[in-house]
Amino acid sequence: MSILLGEALSTSSLKEADPRLLTDVPGALSRPVRWVHSSEVLDIAPLLRGGELLLSGGQALAGVSSERRSAYVAELAARRIAALALETGPALPEIPAAMLEDAQASGLPIIELRRQTPFVGIMQEINSLLVSESVEHLQLGDQASHAMAAELAHGAGLDQLLAVLAEKTGVGARLVSPSGLTLGAAGPAAEEGGSVTVVDVPVRGVLAARLELEVPDGGDSGLARVAGERSVDILGLALMQRMPPGLKEMAGLELMRAINSGSQPWQLHQLGPASGFPVDGAVAAVVVRSAGSGHLRATVDAALAHCVPHSASYANNAELIALAALPEDVAGARAGLLEALRSLELPTGAAVAVGPAGKGIDQAPWSLAEARLTLDLPLGMGGVLDAEAFAVERLAHGALDAEVRERFVAQQLGGVLEHDRLRKSALLRTLTVWLDSGCNTAQAARELHLERQSMHQRLQRIFELCGGDPRGTGRLAGLHLATRLARFPAGATH
Repeated sequence: MSILLGEALSTSSLKEADPRLLTDVPGALSRPVRWVHSSEVLDIAPLLRGGELLLSGGQALAGVSSERRSAYVAELAARRIAALALETGPALPEIPAAMLEDAQASGLPIIELRRQTPFVGIMQEINSLLVSESVEHLQLGDQASHAMAAELAHGAGLDQLLAVLAEKTGVGARLVSPSGLTLGAAGPAAEEGGSVTVVDVPVRGVLAARLELEVPDGGDSGLARVAGERSVDILGLALMQRMPPGLKEMAGLELMRAINSGSQPWQLHQLGPASGFPVDGAVAAVVVRSAGSGHLRATVDAALAHCVPHSASYANNAELIALAALPEDVAGARAGLLEALRSLELPTGAAVAVGPAGKGIDQAPWSLAEARLTLDLPLGMGGVLDAEAFAVERLAHGALDAEVRERFVAQQLGGVLEHDRLRKSALLRTLTVWLDSGCNTAQAARELHLERQSMHQRLQRIFELCGGDPRGTGRLAGLHLATRLARFPAGATH
């Protein structure tokens, strides 16, 4: 459940801190706040799921370089938190202008708390509201599903079941087939300014319909979501009576289950053609991890249908897995798949990985395993990840223990790491970006927002610490490998 950021700022405990929104991020006050958390740890981003209002006293930020503050903002923005609230005072008299510029550019709302207020009071008040709202929604959702079950027991059709749901929630309810055909509808039609919540309705594990809940402006989308989820089983029973899943859909479901469990190739060779996948056709697996991964199935399926000739998906707990059939232009189709996934509006905290291309259906489990490994890498990365861009990290995670990895990094980059530690500089990041760009100094300078002269000066200092310019020598590959392995936190094991 959530409340809006503007509502959170109006709570009595937060008003005592005299909050002031410093960044002009569009729609900032309408951002949902799913939890309030406080921390002075700068590496907090990997522990956040998105939607948090993060409170900080600013002590840690006051003593670090501008580059580290910039990285802190970028990391929080990537996790899609609701906002960062910083308390100004003796430790942090004012929020640095450069930090506000970074936040504005990355779309992260920053709130200044101009009066010292116990953070525990703010967290207790707002988090209690969130918990209370969640319990209330669950109770109302259960009431709606019980009423629908009673109607179904008396022979009600889809329109009648949806009418009960619409009445209990105050929203318009429409049930649509995967091909877009309206199966039933009730309640008010969508109006300008409202929103639509979509819930998948499976029958025996196969997507049979999508429930579209049209929430009017000012309506309770949280209640609509919960009530819709609670009604899925009732609607599934009603659908099963009139339209059982086809053989192709059932074969697709069994194929995804077989891939997920790592079945033998002969089983995949049987299930693949039955569900529309050629035995020798190239494939790539997609893994989506989100607290509500099942709700993303319709969105992901639509993206796959737009860019590949055939696909199948399967939702399991907090993970959605999909398989995409790739045409002859494997690289181009896979790049298009990544672009389509990156264009989706995913929930805060969602993580997606696209596995390497497999040369046939029997390599689908391998592509799936590599996509999962990419999400498991302890790198704190978010968004939509290309597993092929992390080939070095995937290999190291499975083949090198932490001691060997850390010793190699220290041998190659010891001087750079020590310089960064003592001077609070960012030479390692500079070297990493430069190497990843193919030693293109101009491109690296643009990515790091540096003047070319400053970039050259940094590189000269790095070369001095690493034993000279590595270009044209055998040391270049070792340095590049070390910068990739340096992203692993100390002691991280597979």
